[in-house]
Amino acid sequence: MPAEPADAGQVVAVEGRRLVLRRLEKVLYPATADTPAVTKAEVIGYVQAVAPALLAQIANRPLTRKRWVDGVTGPTFFEKNVPRGTPDWIRTVTLDAPGSTKNREQVTYPVVEDLAGLVWLLNLAALELHVPQWSVGPRGGVRDPDRLVVDLDPGEGAGLAECAEVALAVRERLADDGLKCLPVTSGSKGIQLYARISGRQDADVVREYARRLAEGLARDRPELVVSRMTKVLRGGKVLLDWSQNNAAKTTIAPYSPRGRTRPCAAAPRTWDELADGEALRQLPLTEVAARYAADGDLLTPLHPDADPGPRVPTG
Repeated sequence: MPAEPADAGQVVAVEGRRLVLRRLEKVLYPATADTPAVTKAEVIGYVQAVAPALLAQIANRPLTRKRWVDGVTGPTFFEKNVPRGTPDWIRTVTLDAPGSTKNREQVTYPVVEDLAGLVWLLNLAALELHVPQWSVGPRGGVRDPDRLVVDLDPGEGAGLAECAEVALAVRERLADDGLKCLPVTSGSKGIQLYARISGRQDADVVREYARRLAEGLARDRPELVVSRMTKVLRGGKVLLDWSQNNAAKTTIAPYSPRGRTRPCAAAPRTWDELADGEALRQLPLTEVAARYAADGDLLTPLHPDADPGPRVPTG
């Protein structure tokens, strides 16, 4: 596993926590034709700017991280267990590993609760923060999912305009079932839609509802929507990935940076923006921060202290 080179580092205090930050001048996103280079210090600055909103999206959720210690042009790796040297003030939760025999294999995840924890993650070049749709309680007990996610992934020949068209159709179907969804451009290729749900149905029930939704739209809009991952089926179409609701799956957290060539983030959007799908684009970190400063958090209905949503239909 790659490791940070030795560096004396810079000692900083973040909300009373002592951190040693290293290689702040390291370029994590090299310059492109339309974006300047972005350093680790600048990514940390972005996370500081959106911290309240990002923390609300990862609150009480075990974090899987994707790290780029040499920047986005270098090698990357997923990390689930907390790394060696994790500060003792980082909350952790030990859970059975997805797919493992009960009590035979476990993972100790970080559960980040404050700005200092976010800065600690970015100091490790953990650009992408992935979370499940379920959370854990104060003592580490696993709770049922409190949100549904619909991941819209364009195949070759399709793009954000097609994703936006599908998103509008999904919104209509969810509204018919009493669910209100909110759009997020992923910072990569597609769009995610989130709907607050009751938190009183297990992940299998939520996943099966999402599967029926995807299969129904694929039947009704076969020229645009597919519900199966088979690559040969996806040309010019949008995969409605219902499997993200599986208890073992994680999705990029809204407001998280993405480890792509351009320095973009998973960005909350308005439905008016999606209605003009041809103009839709992925948003860079600076623009996501500016929008948050100007407009506040568009995802407050998903916050842990928000009112619960409805149950998803069954059968």
